[in-house]
Parts: sequence; structure tokens; C-alpha cells
Amino acid sequence: MTSSAKPVVVYGASGYTGRLVCEYLREYNIPFIAAGRDKARIQEVLDRVPGIEDVDHEVVEVPHETEALTELFRGAKVVSNMVGPFIKYGPEVVEASLAAGCHYLDTTGEQDWVLDAQARWGQKYADAGLLLSPGIAQMYTTGEIAANICLETPGVDTLDILVLWKGFPTYASTQTIFTILKADWFYLEQNQYKQWDPLSTFEVAVPGQHETALALPWGGTSHPVWFKDDPRVANCKVAGGVFDRTVMEGVIATVKLVQEQIKTLPADEQDAALAEIAGSVQAGMPPRENPRINTSLDSVHASGPLARVHCVIHGNSNYKQTAVLQAYAALSLIQETPRRVGFASACQAFGHRELLGQLQAFGLAMEPEVTVRR
Repeated sequence: MTSSAKPVVVYGASGYTGRLVCEYLREYNIPFIAAGRDKARIQEVLDRVPGIEDVDHEVVEVPHETEALTELFRGAKVVSNMVGPFIKYGPEVVEASLAAGCHYLDTTGEQDWVLDAQARWGQKYADAGLLLSPGIAQMYTTGEIAANICLETPGVDTLDILVLWKGFPTYASTQTIFTILKADWFYLEQNQYKQWDPLSTFEVAVPGQHETALALPWGGTSHPVWFKDDPRVANCKVAGGVFDRTVMEGVIATVKLVQEQIKTLPADEQDAALAEIAGSVQAGMPPRENPRINTSLDSVHASGPLARVHCVIHGNSNYKQTAVLQAYAALSLIQETPRRVGFASACQAFGHRELLGQLQAFGLAMEPEVTVRR
């Protein structure tokens, strides 16, 4: 079974985000294959998508093995990988995508996976003329859009990024969040990686409201990796979390628990212990996002010796934002060569203004609020 008639494969289509990616591929009228380990489950999920019959698609069951995935991907142009934690399940999909000649996208929030993918496959993808772009998701790309808007003003070299949203992580996101707790986290200082203290917390000022919020380094995020070696940027730090302070207090307590109890376990026991905790936090799927409830905020303060810029993007439905970004990236890759091949972020590959336009077109982001002082 190959994908020659359909240019996009959504791998992990039965999950919360995978289903949304399929929905927005329908909006763009892009034929796709919805793949995963359980065909019946994928079909059940897609059957609940209104109008899914209007787009050419197929449901395929495939084992999580490089050879089988390569055969499935062969003939397609883009693989949108939703199967995380990516540090655990990503290598087979990246290898298969490369072998099949496909561009690779995922939604990871795992900084260690982004760094690993860059080191292991970045040059190989570049040599093949393919894009390797992990981390195309609201929590990373929308903030990157805001950062790049700030960088349109010459003279700034430091990025202070805040990402907040209302809601609760999906099961897969929760598994990823707990996976990154055992990794080292980095920020960027004078274009060098510096390690975070894993117990770091921040009391942050939230644009547009009087109340402050709690935030964390959130695993370091993708941003310091994207801006490493960008000649415009010397320093980049990121804080993130959810608006609900009670939830964040629980996350902080869990981080401390991991540092004191889980990291002391043998390496082969840490994953199982983290997965058990994650499952107890979120064992099922959260409800479909409501744009009146599930809001998002991306705020970037950019500074330099003689310039100050602040960009805020208010949005809603962060998982829908992720799905639009994935679907548009696939559409763009089908139609034209990306701006950069090899390892690259969404903004580097497709343009930050173009990505913002897609989020606005679907009613998921407001016009950015930009304040410039020079």
C-alpha cells in the first residue's frame, strides 16, 4: 500500500490533534491518508468529522515500524506526525519519511527531540531537498510569529517570550509534558545554550489583564533552537503555561516530585513512572475547544541597545491553531518548495506573515498589537 494518489499522510490521526488536522485538510481540500495502529478507531474518529466525505481520503492501519511506514509514505509528499512523545516514537517516522522522500512535520513540545532531530537528520534532509520541521504548533509557532514581527524592527537582539492558554492538555500532550520533565532544558544567552534550573518559576505580567499568572520554562520550548545562529538574535528565554493558577501550582509540585523522586530511579524505570503520573492527570480526551473559553496569548518583548518592541497576539482554540498550521504547511509543501530545506521552523520555511494570515482567516488570531519604541 503506497500513498501515490494522496499527497499527505496524517500519522496518528485518531488522536485529538490528528483529527483536527484532518478537519483542516478537508477545509483546504487536500486529499490525505489517515494512518495509525488501529484502523477501526481512526475510522470512528473521522466519521464524526462533519463533511469529511467531501474530501478524498483513506484510512490505513500500519505498525509503528520504519519499513512499514516507509512503504506507506512512498508516493506522498508530506508526513504530518501526531504520535508522541516524539523522543520515544519519532525516530521511526523521521527515518521513514526521509526514505520515502517526504517532508516531515510534527507538533512536538520536546526541546530534546527538536535538538536530536536537528543533529541526526537535519543535514540528511537538506541533502535530499526535504523539510524537517518539528514543533509546528500553537504553543511554539504562534509565539515565533510574534517574535518575528518584533524582529522586523532593526536593532533588537533579545527575545523575552510568554505563551499562555486556557484549557487542559490532551492525553497525548500530557504524556509529552511529563516526558520533558526528565530532560535538560535550555535558553539562549549570547547565542550559546544555557541550562535552566528545572525548578525555575515565574510570576508574569499578563497583557490585557490586571492579574498576574504563574509560568515555567516549559521544557525550554523550541524557540531557543529556532533562533540559535540567527544573526538578529543573541538571547532568547521563554515562559509558558495555562492561565489557571491552580493547575500551574499542581504542575510545579509535580516538577518538584520528578526531580526528587523520579529522577533518582534507574533510567529504565523513569518512563513508566512518568507515564503513570501523566495518565492519572489526564486519562481521556478533553472536550472540543470553545473559542469563548479556550483563549491563547503570545507575548514577546524584544529589546536591544536602542530599540524596544512588544508584540501580543490574542487567539483562541490552541489545538485548532495547531491543526491550521499543520494543514497550511502541507498545502504549501504540495504546491511549492519551502523557503528553507533541511531543519527549519514553520516561520523559516513558510514565512511568519503568511502563517499569521492563515490563523486570522480561520478566526483563530487577532491582529497583533505592536508597540515600538526607539
